[in-house]
Amino acid sequence: MNITFEELRRVKHSLPTGSIRRIASELAIPEQTVRNYFGAAKYVEGTPVDRHIQPGPDGGIVHLEDTTILDLARKIIEEELSS
Repeated sequence: MNITFEELRRVKHSLPTGSIRRIASELAIPEQTVRNYFGAAKYVEGTPVDRHIQPGPDGGIVHLEDTTILDLARKIIEEELSS
C-alpha cells in the first residue's frame, strides 16, 4: 500500500490518547514498534521495517508491506468518531 508520509503522521495524530498502547497490546508487539511505524524509523526492534520511502511531496510516498498497524489505527479513529 502507498500512503504519503504526511497522511501517515495525520493518522497517528488523530488517534485518541492511549491508542499506541492499545494497538501494541492487541497486536502483542512493543509500543515502540507502533511509534516507529508512524515515525518512519528504518528499524523496528532491530529489524528493518517493511516499507520504502520515495521522495516527493507531503514528505514522500511510503510503501507499506504490512498495513496491520495502520488498519487498526484507522479502526480506532472510526470508533472514536462514531461514539
